[in-house]
Amino acid sequence: MDGIVTDVAVGVKRGSDELLSGSVLNSSNSNMSSIVVTANGNDNKKFKGEDKMDGAPSRVLHIRKLPGEVTETEVIALGLPFGKVTNILMLKGKNQAFLELATEEAAITMVNYYSAVTPHLRNQPIYIQYSNHKELKTDNTLNQRAQAVLQAVTAVQTTNTPISGTTVSESAVTPAQSPVLRIIIDNMYYPVTLDVLHQIFSKFGAVLKIITFTKNNQFQALLQYGDPVNAQQAKLALDGQNIYNACCTLRIDFSKLVNLNVKYNNDKSRDYTRPDLPSGDGQPALDPAIAAAFAKETSLLGLPVAAVPGALSPLGIPNAAAAAAAAAGRVGIPGVSAGGNTVLLVSNLNEEMVTPQSLFTLFGVYGDVQRVKILYNKKDSALIQMADGNQSQLAMSHLNGQKMYGKIIRVTLSKHQTVQLPREGLDDQGLTKDFGNSPLHRFKKPGSKNFQNIFPPSATLHLSNIPPSVAEDDLRMLFANTGGTVKAFKFFQDHKMALLQMSTVEEAIQALIDLHNYNLGENHHLRVSFSKSTI
Repeated sequence: MDGIVTDVAVGVKRGSDELLSGSVLNSSNSNMSSIVVTANGNDNKKFKGEDKMDGAPSRVLHIRKLPGEVTETEVIALGLPFGKVTNILMLKGKNQAFLELATEEAAITMVNYYSAVTPHLRNQPIYIQYSNHKELKTDNTLNQRAQAVLQAVTAVQTTNTPISGTTVSESAVTPAQSPVLRIIIDNMYYPVTLDVLHQIFSKFGAVLKIITFTKNNQFQALLQYGDPVNAQQAKLALDGQNIYNACCTLRIDFSKLVNLNVKYNNDKSRDYTRPDLPSGDGQPALDPAIAAAFAKETSLLGLPVAAVPGALSPLGIPNAAAAAAAAAGRVGIPGVSAGGNTVLLVSNLNEEMVTPQSLFTLFGVYGDVQRVKILYNKKDSALIQMADGNQSQLAMSHLNGQKMYGKIIRVTLSKHQTVQLPREGLDDQGLTKDFGNSPLHRFKKPGSKNFQNIFPPSATLHLSNIPPSVAEDDLRMLFANTGGTVKAFKFFQDHKMALLQMSTVEEAIQALIDLHNYNLGENHHLRVSFSKSTI
């Protein structure tokens, strides 16, 4: 994995000995001590075989190399941003765990994300891969404590209130001293707005109030939840994380205050329970262009957009990298440029089918593609130059492991700094193309709506710019002609936009490549994006 992760074994299928023994998982008459003994290392089987990247997806993930003192809550927190966690089995003596998500799709998104971003718990890298097991058949009496933790965490995640009457062990979600967190942001190279904090922290419960201020030359914030359990969860998951790539590190503690008194609603402070508060004199509201760039992503559980290594995107901002770059550009922070490698190496392409145009269209969903070069001597590989390093990270984290023209493509950072155009007069058979001046770039305009709508590849597509004369049947037929099956369709109220669901993500990718910018007549070119919604 050129340039990012060299040793993280993600997506690897393990041998069948991974789960200790079926009896531990399935027998209902064993008692608790049998699992403890087994899990404390009496089963000394070694892992066999090479790490391969082609494990069959499963909604059960096998997590290895866990730090000894790690808790169930911390392991569950790894999965929460990607969807509902339905089961967990901790093997403390082996420093391993099994985590079951509600859907295979959520597990695939999690594995794809962590193939670009090395997951850490307590500052140690850990390893995540697909398990051979399709579900975790744990006996609840064996696994009582983990189940209790799971119940409490799920309650926080879905209803923002702890489940009453659940007895949770001391290492699980214990009530914290205060519902108010004190947040300090280190290495603040990009601006962090009150809205950004709200997006990140509302994943863990209803945020009631936020006050931001600068103290000792450091940007700080006080943030109040409705319940101390939410504050505990947020601190556990977010302390030490970076909001953006390699900067804006969160340092989180409980505040001694238990209630915040907010006088004004503006870009420095806000009481979300009292929208009637005045904005205060001499404190202008947030610049609308920045506000647009930091679009509010309010859904508590939608699939995440994994933006950049070390970033918080799955926990908060759907387009962290793009929004940060847009805001930095607007605010003009001296010395901040969207650095990082802009060139991607894409391999395992279908060389019979792939063209520079098809790569431009697909990778253009995540950034403005400048140049594409299919390698002359290795036509199943291509170099793609994006407009900046954040866009290349975004494209890599979303498209690595996706299927294009029937083949699972691999996307890594290239060692090249730019893509060279062929020398004047040299014909390279159309393998290299310069898209620098393309009118089809989605992210040219700072604060554009497109920054708010960056989602992972999904079977549901968002269509826009539909002329009045085009009916549902026309669009169904058009998309069926790309070789897939249209499963569902729904017009928005004004009929200018619609959601259309193909039967698989691969079919949706194919349809987007074929039909983005398709001329529907009346000077309307169809715009196609991936949607976070389902029909």
